[in-house]
Amino acid sequence: MAITYNNLYLDIRQQLHRAGIEAATLEARELVCFGTGKSREELSRDGGLYASPELEARVRNLVDRHLAGEPVAYLIGEWEFYGLPLDISRDVLIPRPDTEVLAEQAIEYVRTQGECRVLDLCAGSGCIGLAIAAQATSARVVLGEWSDAALKICRQNIRRNSLSGRVVPMQADAREKPEKSLGEFQCIVSNPPYIPRADIDGLDVSVRDYEPHLALDGGEDGLDFYRSISEKWKNTLVPGGRLYFEVGIGQADSVLRIMRSQGFGDIQIVKDLHDIPRVVFGTLCTEV
Repeated sequence: MAITYNNLYLDIRQQLHRAGIEAATLEARELVCFGTGKSREELSRDGGLYASPELEARVRNLVDRHLAGEPVAYLIGEWEFYGLPLDISRDVLIPRPDTEVLAEQAIEYVRTQGECRVLDLCAGSGCIGLAIAAQATSARVVLGEWSDAALKICRQNIRRNSLSGRVVPMQADAREKPEKSLGEFQCIVSNPPYIPRADIDGLDVSVRDYEPHLALDGGEDGLDFYRSISEKWKNTLVPGGRLYFEVGIGQADSVLRIMRSQGFGDIQIVKDLHDIPRVVFGTLCTEV
């Protein structure tokens, strides 16, 4: 029996809701739009029309895959972060609302700096650096990322958001000391891998089986990248420059101590929307 686009959407939303998915409304819309090849506007306009059996079958197949654990962002190949549309593949982490807290804190600071340079280290999709560039129009941003496949996504997202004039991708290993030729930055921002290695097998299937382990594995205690970035990359900051980190649950105090031991002062911790300490940032003291 034929079904209208509206009824297909409502049916999928109810199915996701029954499965306990909090964002059922958003995810149902994204899956139906992608599966039928329609924009959100077209879906709304054509809601009373009938979907072909082939399109319905395609949407339901996507829903089945999602209910089996595959994230919507990987199914549709894109996601939104800080109002920016981003290409997403299984080579990068899916941007999350918690990370918008990190972007927001860094944007607030970068806007006060006028013309300045910003480094997004462990950039992944480039979401944080691109959000900063979009919101702080005097900043020039470098997206530093080790993975070739992730750098490809960075390039796509720079073009997609028309930021080629002020954002450049660069291969960078956050665990190694950078070349002096890289120059200096007023701000470094990073959402590094921070899951303790032994905890990865216990993650939700949607993360463990689909998201890149390279972007999750923070070493034995989850703090390897905080140590190496604080120590090896601080010399790329101008004196008085700031380093911003996203941290995992229960890591804020440890990261604060790591930063303090490397000469950062005025260190602050910011909570996310769920009242969890999520961002740690500090200023590089002029005398260490």
